[in-house]
Amino acid sequence: MDCWRETEGKLVHDPLYLSSHHHDYKKAKAAAAAAVAAVASVLSEKTTAMTKKYCISFPGPIIVGAGPSGLAVAACLKEKGIPSLIIERFNCIASLWQLKTYDRLHLHLPKQFCELPLMPFPSSFPTYPTKQQFLQYLQDYAARFCIKPVFNEAVETAEFDTGLGLWRVRTTSAEYRCPWLIVATGENADAVMPHINGMEEFKGPIIHTSAYRSGDAFSGKKVLVVGCGNSGMEVSLDLYNYNARPSVVVRDAVHVLPREMLGSSTFGLSMWLLKWLPMRMVDQLLLLASRFMLGDTSRLGLERPQLGPLELKAKSGKTPVLDVGTLARIRSGDIKVCPGIKRLTRHGADFMDGSSEEFDAIILATGYKSNVPAWLKEKDFFSDKDGLPRKPFPNGWKGEKGLYAVGFTKKGILGASMDARRIADDIEKCWKSKGQEQQLSFSSPLKLSYMHA
Repeated sequence: MDCWRETEGKLVHDPLYLSSHHHDYKKAKAAAAAAVAAVASVLSEKTTAMTKKYCISFPGPIIVGAGPSGLAVAACLKEKGIPSLIIERFNCIASLWQLKTYDRLHLHLPKQFCELPLMPFPSSFPTYPTKQQFLQYLQDYAARFCIKPVFNEAVETAEFDTGLGLWRVRTTSAEYRCPWLIVATGENADAVMPHINGMEEFKGPIIHTSAYRSGDAFSGKKVLVVGCGNSGMEVSLDLYNYNARPSVVVRDAVHVLPREMLGSSTFGLSMWLLKWLPMRMVDQLLLLASRFMLGDTSRLGLERPQLGPLELKAKSGKTPVLDVGTLARIRSGDIKVCPGIKRLTRHGADFMDGSSEEFDAIILATGYKSNVPAWLKEKDFFSDKDGLPRKPFPNGWKGEKGLYAVGFTKKGILGASMDARRIADDIEKCWKSKGQEQQLSFSSPLKLSYMHA
């Protein structure tokens, strides 16, 4: 039986109607909360026969991913009285931050550029909050807006059913049907594990930074860090601080900027200058200041790209490195810069310049990628090549037939917050336009049924 047609009512009244019926509005919000709780309760029951799955009809948006992007759009929708449901494959919010980041991690940008909509960071937090402080902020954010994701639910497929006019989202234990689908899995869903010639020959451990916590386990060892982005540079510094002997592979040109200039964050100063000056002029000012503060980085093996840091970021999404002390250790020789790897050997690596060196371990600071093409059966909005929206920022947040994307802007949390507001505003228009069709049955706000797997 079609579980969508079994649904006797929806979760909340039209917001315009509610504005003049305050008592009903309270009942609607309670019904929405009860519906989300009902989904979580049902999915926690593991006594269902293995030949069956739950079929769950939800009248609001379903959000895939409980990271900062998913939380942001859920809060914006909540503010407008629109219920949403987050599905998360791991057992916690912000799984990337909780499960796959190193201990010394801080926000690379000042906190005012990393806050989610509707709730600033506590004033007691430092300019660059620690990993634990950021996680506490996210947990408080979810609590404030009563966001309760359904955890341990990995999405297998999601596709639009033209017959039903709904999105069908199949997970490991259920099928959801909804009029709007919001993809919030982000640019950093899965670790990038490159193949390096000779990788199978190397006898030491090879791990991705997603499995790295601190340099404590590498004390006294020679470690090769592959990748010179913010993570690679910071992990190299962390290894040095734990008495390891790190080397970092720098294969491509890279911009290294001081984290702060003239007592202000480099990012904040850049944003302010862009209000008055063209991007290329701001880039020239940044490079001039960097040369004065950091010296000529090319002498350290860190060649700069031809495009300036802001122009390069805008065109390719490649973020400049904001130095937190690594450059001084490179200059002193405590951290060695190596060229690209030709191949790995049993006990080390051969490099492109003909040199060879032995290492005890290798850490891949090779970043992450989107996993959207693996589960979303839609080819027009998202690219199969990189799993990102085909339209660049600021137009990559809305697709067709109720499909949205948040957290794919290559502009960090600030970009995700901008998209979250746009999505909530857009869905609110659709929600209101349906008007009286969305009246509720408060006694049975959500219908569930079984379907054969």
